Amino acid sequence: MKRLLLSIVLFLSPGLVAVQAENELPTGVIRLKPYPAPPLRLADMDGQVTDLSRLRGQWVLVHFWAGWCVPCRRELPALARVFKDRPERLPRLVMVNTADTEDEVFAFLGKLAPDQATLLDKDGQVTERWKPRGLPASYFVDPEGRVRYLALGGRPWDHPPYRRFLEALKPGKAP
Repeated sequence: MKRLLLSIVLFLSPGLVAVQAENELPTGVIRLKPYPAPPLRLADMDGQVTDLSRLRGQWVLVHFWAGWCVPCRRELPALARVFKDRPERLPRLVMVNTADTEDEVFAFLGKLAPDQATLLDKDGQVTERWKPRGLPASYFVDPEGRVRYLALGGRPWDHPPYRRFLEALKPGKAP
């Protein structure tokens, strides 16, 4: 009888582990009680305006960063690699620079993420509304416009657990 029970447990264990793993989030990603995303309407260095309210219907990763931020410097190349590879399978990336001049942003991105565009929060008002507790800060906004997840500090977004999390963010679905 013990052998039969042990066989059943061993047979079922991989399935149980897989179900548990689906509900786990990568290290540093926090599930939040959903709340409406604060307003975000900013221009990039070319004057192109992005309005978060117009991005409803898709997952959006709102990423706050600054050039003086050491964890931002380490994280940005990983974000750039992930979003360069297969952007159609990922949330829409909206990067927001919180404190640098256009020249500083241009030089910074040119070295670490030349293919990435960023919005400029020149007066800090958008950053003030979002209230990140530190930088970098990544907010995940669901298709209904609610903030659902938060990642504080630099994350290795190009590592498998983070890639799986990003790829799981599809309309109507949350990890």
